[in-house]
Amino acid sequence: MSDQGMMEKEEIFSKVLRAGRRTYFFDVRATKAGDYYLTITESKKFTNEDGSFHYKKHKIYLYKEDFAEFNEILAEMTDYIIEEKGDEVISERHQKNFKKDDYYSNDDIEEGETSYETTASTGSFTDVNFEDI
Repeated sequence: MSDQGMMEKEEIFSKVLRAGRRTYFFDVRATKAGDYYLTITESKKFTNEDGSFHYKKHKIYLYKEDFAEFNEILAEMTDYIIEEKGDEVISERHQKNFKKDDYYSNDDIEEGETSYETTASTGSFTDVNFEDI
């Protein structure tokens, strides 16, 4: 592959945001012409029934000519959400009185973390460490 072809795939500058089962990758890359653009990739971990896992990825390519409008709309949307609903997360999993044993499944657990198996009749859970299996 030519140097120019390699340059297209090269990451110039990268940042990673880990957010639970989701990970966001922000990568500055170079075009064949040597200009820069941004890719934003969302990667989400899913656990199969057999215990193996896979990732689903979604990618956005953002070019310089769209930066100003993209930033403007993103700021407008995030400001709207904060103004309307505040910055506290509203969901079953984030409520103050939420009990872990009522909700968690093995799908919510990252590799190497503790797994919680719920028992419907007692509401209790068993602490299982994947490294012990």
